[in-house]
Amino acid sequence: MKTQRRSLTWIAFLFLFLVVAMTGCSQNSPKQLKNAYRNMFLIGTALNRMDILNPDSPSLPVVKMHFSSITPENVMKWEVIHLEPNRYDFTAADAFVAFGEENNMHMVGHTLVWHSQTPAWVFKDVSGEPADRETLLQRLRDHISTVVGRYKGPLHAWDVVNEALEDDGRYRQSPWMRIIGKEYIEKAFQWAHEADPHAKLYYNDFNMWYPGRREKVIQIVRDFLSRGIPIHGIGLQGHWGLDYPPLEALEESINAYADLGLEIAITEMDMDMLPSPGPYTGADINAHFEARKEIDPWHDGLPDSMQVVVSSRWVQFFQVLNRHHDKIERVTIWGVQDGASWRNNWPVRGRTAYPLLFDRNYRPNPAFDAIIKLPVEK
Repeated sequence: MKTQRRSLTWIAFLFLFLVVAMTGCSQNSPKQLKNAYRNMFLIGTALNRMDILNPDSPSLPVVKMHFSSITPENVMKWEVIHLEPNRYDFTAADAFVAFGEENNMHMVGHTLVWHSQTPAWVFKDVSGEPADRETLLQRLRDHISTVVGRYKGPLHAWDVVNEALEDDGRYRQSPWMRIIGKEYIEKAFQWAHEADPHAKLYYNDFNMWYPGRREKVIQIVRDFLSRGIPIHGIGLQGHWGLDYPPLEALEESINAYADLGLEIAITEMDMDMLPSPGPYTGADINAHFEARKEIDPWHDGLPDSMQVVVSSRWVQFFQVLNRHHDKIERVTIWGVQDGASWRNNWPVRGRTAYPLLFDRNYRPNPAFDAIIKLPVEK
């Protein structure tokens, strides 16, 4: 009997060992997007307010399983975190950081300086007239010092300045530019570095493959580096579509930015496959067009024929990124599931878009299945 019990004990131990081993293998399975790319670059996503403040959000298990980096879509933007002159609301931002720390994730703050989603009071004096230069500089410094200082340590990187240029390389004539001048950009980087000397600081913009914008960014970065102004990375917003950007232009731009010696991140990546209401490839949220039936063709679902087209385009982009993985720190998909994407309402309100890797029921899209195989096949 003792011999039989001993044998049963060893069988039970062996069974337990196999279960644990199989569980470990499952956890490291390439079916997890972050693990498929773990030797290439971080795979990130953006969390919206509902995901951040709802611990039962169905997005969160997807995030934990498939993504190694997170960025807040809106809750760290000025209009949310600093709505009134003397009042900050860190509720959602704190919850975002707590989630990231709990799950040992790379975290990126987004964004400190932008022409959009900034309250009107920031640019006005007490009488409602445009603020003077010194007042606006002080407000900018106070905001950056307070926000970056609060999250010093847990946040690994910041999108410091967002979309400061036009496609042709001219400075965007935002209130920041009109009141302060182009120096607001370098001041933002200097003050962010003072608040957290260890955080990586990024300039972030869309259409970074346009020659005019690319040349201006390179010029600015070289100037900053020559004068010791801290800048550590460049974010190429991946708001791309079925026919833009040209793959050659994207590849050329990645190489050009990498030659500066800074980190490169593909940020805000999503796919526009809906018919365009006009000749526009940017991501300016103030651009809107009138709704028409012919530009919302897949209201009831994306047909299999289009799924094939969309998947093929995702693969093309990831093939480029994979070739240059040694230059790329992170690729961040701008949202978890199709229904929560900003593209459903831009540039035409109310359209049904399919721009992400998970559908409205949190199931992987065919594009997910296609790109997760690329590193394995390689």
